[in-house]
Amino acid sequence: MIRRSVSNLEATLNETIDKLADSEIKKIAKYSVDIVLDPDTANPWLQLSQDRRQVRHLGAWQDLPDHPDRFDTVVIVVGRDGFTSGRHYWEVQVGDKDDWYLGVAKSSVNRKGRISVSTTQGYWALAMKKGQGYRASTSPPLLLALNPKPKRVGVYVDYEEGQVSFYDVKARTHIYTFNDSFTEKLLPFFYLYCCDKASDTIVICPANEKNL
Repeated sequence: MIRRSVSNLEATLNETIDKLADSEIKKIAKYSVDIVLDPDTANPWLQLSQDRRQVRHLGAWQDLPDHPDRFDTVVIVVGRDGFTSGRHYWEVQVGDKDDWYLGVAKSSVNRKGRISVSTTQGYWALAMKKGQGYRASTSPPLLLALNPKPKRVGVYVDYEEGQVSFYDVKARTHIYTFNDSFTEKLLPFFYLYCCDKASDTIVICPANEKNL
């Protein structure tokens, strides 16, 4: 009897949490922004689509101009436009792809040589690494138990409140929120570890009212 009551309580609590997350996603979707990638920052292993809203690991090194803003070692690309105030929301279709980071980075992060993606280095990100699962880029990293695997991730930034939040758009659930303080421009960023034949393209999507 007690076990049944506890089970019913858990079910009710989970339903309430899901409703709250669903309501939250609908609320923040009005801050949807159009994210366009900056080709001058893309590591030579990355290939951008013509509209600069898709990125994939090419699996081959490209001979690109040595731009001062280009990530020359770590396989990262950042957005063309950043944020110094306000609220911003966008969605990223990751599908079944493994081995990625996505989130925001300080505009001043080091573009040359090896780096560590963590809040101490100016990155607020959700990551998925094959064999290791999901994590938040805290220091040390915080492992996250996500089931089912999110295939479309919502990213929400509230600059003044110092918040970066992630959502599973399809499951209508909140994944994680960073609480910090920002003093410079933030740029959307994407880090693809390796070429994944199963689903090698990450797509940036504006919030779609049909999904809300």
